[in-house]
Amino acid sequence: MILTDYKDRRPIYEQIIERFQQMILCGAMPPNTAMPSVRSLAMELSLNPNTIQRAYQELERMGYIYTIKGKGSFVGETAAVADYKRQEIRKEMQTYIDKALLSGIRADELREMFDKCIDNSSITRMED
Repeated sequence: MILTDYKDRRPIYEQIIERFQQMILCGAMPPNTAMPSVRSLAMELSLNPNTIQRAYQELERMGYIYTIKGKGSFVGETAAVADYKRQEIRKEMQTYIDKALLSGIRADELREMFDKCIDNSSITRMED
């Protein structure tokens, strides 16, 4: 379910956030599904519960999950979350497009590069 990579430079809680985001956005964790308890996930991953708690707080802040006091955390509605993620990606893409255009790359070259990146994506190959 959740794997942590100790060679990754990112903090463990960010890796946990990213993995849950992926599972929620791809539908592996549908809306209103109960999240693993902080304590059980911490034990499963051999991590400090504060690390898991920090990841859950951030996921809640971003709208991926919600918490019901005394019951636990649950997956939020994915439509709003997916929209948030699309906006985030759109901003990142705009930054790179602006950099490319400022570097002298023509728009038609940029489109070609974009198409090649999509074709070379391991995610795209998995969908076929």
